[in-house]
Amino acid sequence: MFYDAIDPNKYTKPSEAVIKNILTPAQYAVTQKMQTERAFSGIYYDHRERGIYVDIVTGEPLFSSADKYDSGSGWASFTKPIDPAVIVEIKDESFGMHRTEIKSRAGSTHLGHVFDDGILEKGGRRYCVNSASLRFISCNDLEKVGYAELLPLCGQLESPRR
Repeated sequence: MFYDAIDPNKYTKPSEAVIKNILTPAQYAVTQKMQTERAFSGIYYDHRERGIYVDIVTGEPLFSSADKYDSGSGWASFTKPIDPAVIVEIKDESFGMHRTEIKSRAGSTHLGHVFDDGILEKGGRRYCVNSASLRFISCNDLEKVGYAELLPLCGQLESPRR
């Protein structure tokens, strides 16, 4: 089931100067210039902690760890976005390939591509995302950093370790 309560008015794209200031050169190249990080080099391709992944530019919630899986591609892969409306799909025929680019709704941030070779039982789509486009927020921190409404995506949290 999709979560369909992401308010687009909560997330806005900062100015170009701010974006250049808050991102590393690699993040800027990926998110603003449609570059791609090397396979198996991104910090989230094999990340397993429970939480959500947000647009690194705007903070708009994009994906849940509950929908993340190891596709073997070397990039973070998800079966679906938190809310279908947060992802914009654009035909991409660069480099002689026929692909579908995915961008974030609020920031028009280049995320990666979506393919139809995902887990069939989960809809058959594979959202292949550059780690440089994402910021991870742990389930334990959602409320603290302003994403309390997304706590239901985390299910029952474990008790803190003592």
